[in-house]
Amino acid sequence: MIKIPTRILIVDDEVDFVDMLALRLEAVGETVLRAHTGQAALGQLQINPVDVVLLDIRMPGMQGIDVLSEIKHLHPLVEVILLTGHGTVESAVAGMKLGAFDFLVKPADFNELTLKLEAARKRKDAHEDRIRAAEARAIMRKKRGIF
Repeated sequence: MIKIPTRILIVDDEVDFVDMLALRLEAVGETVLRAHTGQAALGQLQINPVDVVLLDIRMPGMQGIDVLSEIKHLHPLVEVILLTGHGTVESAVAGMKLGAFDFLVKPADFNELTLKLEAARKRKDAHEDRIRAAEARAIMRKKRGIF
């Protein structure tokens, strides 16, 4: 079976962390974009479609929760997995209430991360499939003169 790469945007102010995680994800066949600030992440999303964003909660400047809110406002189908340190699990839970798919505590286990990425991608794909089916039903109803 051919694996379709998940398009992932990693957003974290720790450059080495982003680079190492990106290399590991690319090694297992994923497509990875990188951003080191919230503003840079939002800019990336305007020009590059992604399936899942891995988003650090604590960053200088624009905080992860604010970035999450913008992502969900501008790109509601993009799934977001929050990355948090030990002391900010409450923030991650608050982020889930704002629409984040899930969260991971850093340092995260790579296998757990890949499982969450896969689940997030499946959720996004299923949501897109439901939208396409609803649009198709609407077109068929319109063709039959049913409003």
